[in-house]
Amino acid sequence: MGEGIKNGICVAFAGGGTGGHIYPGLAVASALKQAIPCRIFWIGSEKKLDRSIVEDGGIDFFSIPAGKLRRNFSFRNFSDFFKVIAGFFAARKILRREKPALLFSKGGFVSVPPCAAASSLGIPVFTHESDYSPGLATRINARFAEKSGGKIITAYPETAERFSLKIKEKVVVLGNPVRSVFRTADPAKGRAFLGVEKTDRILLVLGGSQGAKELNELVAASLEALTQTFVVVHQHGTDWGPPSNQKSASPRYKSYPYIKEELPHVLAAAELVLARSGAGTIWECAAAGKPMILLPLAGTGTRGDQLENARFFETAGAAAVLLPGKREAADLRGILQMLSADKLEAMASASRQIGNNDGSAKIIDLLINTLRQRTGG
Repeated sequence: MGEGIKNGICVAFAGGGTGGHIYPGLAVASALKQAIPCRIFWIGSEKKLDRSIVEDGGIDFFSIPAGKLRRNFSFRNFSDFFKVIAGFFAARKILRREKPALLFSKGGFVSVPPCAAASSLGIPVFTHESDYSPGLATRINARFAEKSGGKIITAYPETAERFSLKIKEKVVVLGNPVRSVFRTADPAKGRAFLGVEKTDRILLVLGGSQGAKELNELVAASLEALTQTFVVVHQHGTDWGPPSNQKSASPRYKSYPYIKEELPHVLAAAELVLARSGAGTIWECAAAGKPMILLPLAGTGTRGDQLENARFFETAGAAAVLLPGKREAADLRGILQMLSADKLEAMASASRQIGNNDGSAKIIDLLINTLRQRTGG
């Protein structure tokens, strides 16, 4: 697959801010390293969690200043503007030193300075959008991809329609990358980690790496009813923790701030997943063939991407959605009562069908073809 590519080739990756902007990139990085002899490094934010996730994947990590991109007016936009400028020059220095043949961006506000810097140095930029509609960072990075001879990669055909005609010519629809371990995970390992029996039904609650307060509090309010049917495995994030009385209320409630390498196996063991609808999470669930109940992030501070993601999975029959205004404990119980064994199996089948469209291999083919051209292979 990687014939004709010189040894010692270097590839840069960029992205971060949340696990959803890192894990899909790690899926591509891992597949690329298996396909060709290359060195990979990552340019990301100064967050400790970002560095930890990337370095745990065996990849060199370089941090840069990162200013958040906001659609709404905020006085913080002024100070963050200077962080973006500083990030550009820091990224440019790293790229000049490391000399990558291309840069692959997984998005997030921290990816904009590296993409700008790469384009200014004539390094092709490939930017991937996981969500149904492109975020602000992707819209900006798309310009650098177009100017540098790179590509804009999307998961859904409809996403391409959100770009200008000039940019749309550079869009390729390849799906979402998911780490291969989510397809090969062992449910027995997940149950062993949790300390549960084979006959226990598991509801996995994914609050994300930073936590989702609304989701977490809904679980807390519904816990008595949930534990009557399921062992509730609650990843609640590092910024929220269940009250001590809830931790000890039932042996059928297991809470974790963050589940790392064990997560694919825990997901494999789960019967049902309750989560937000960030692209990384729902595509990992789809790769594992899991039915979902989704609480998309909505309201101020979001462009509605999670709601669009959730509607896509709901229309496909893979998920049930709790819309804003219908997120009380009674609403969650109502959905659970409708999910018969046959309904859950049908949802799992629909989820698996979506998850079978793994974007990793297609993205690798695209990157390798570019590397061949860049290295004379």
